[in-house]
Amino acid sequence: MPSRKARFNPETFLAKAGLGRTILELPKKHIVFSQGDAGDAVFYIQQGKVKLTVVSERGKEATTAVLTDGDFLGEECITAGQPVRMATAAAIIPCSVLRIERKQMLQALHEEHAFSDVFVAYLLARNIRVQEDLVDQLFNSSEKRLAEVGSPMPFKAILTRS
Repeated sequence: MPSRKARFNPETFLAKAGLGRTILELPKKHIVFSQGDAGDAVFYIQQGKVKLTVVSERGKEATTAVLTDGDFLGEECITAGQPVRMATAAAIIPCSVLRIERKQMLQALHEEHAFSDVFVAYLLARNIRVQEDLVDQLFNSSEKRLAEVGSPMPFKAILTRS
């Protein structure tokens, strides 16, 4: 009797190094990638906090997100239309980050439905948070916004809900 393919587990995929996946231990202030770099990998924060910043053509810097355990960053590289990084990612505190090569990420998304389902759920949850933040920026005072600081739902929470 032929052996059956082992069931794919997204949590295991994101917890271990393997083909096209490397675990990086990053010190505080380490640059994961810089604005303008080639987008060749997606990163998954196993532990720690990473800040995303952008710099305008006039040199003004803005923080666009603070990501933590269970969040992805650099996922825009999996689209054909985004060859370079739009932001700089830097560790705020020491981090353990899984680097997933673009090719391996695309393969997992195409072949492993359990992984693509939870990844899409993560992206949608993050998109909702970005929209909420935009509405908040447009309609609320800066004092009120500072009092209501929150973060997007981490991927780990989505994994456990599905």
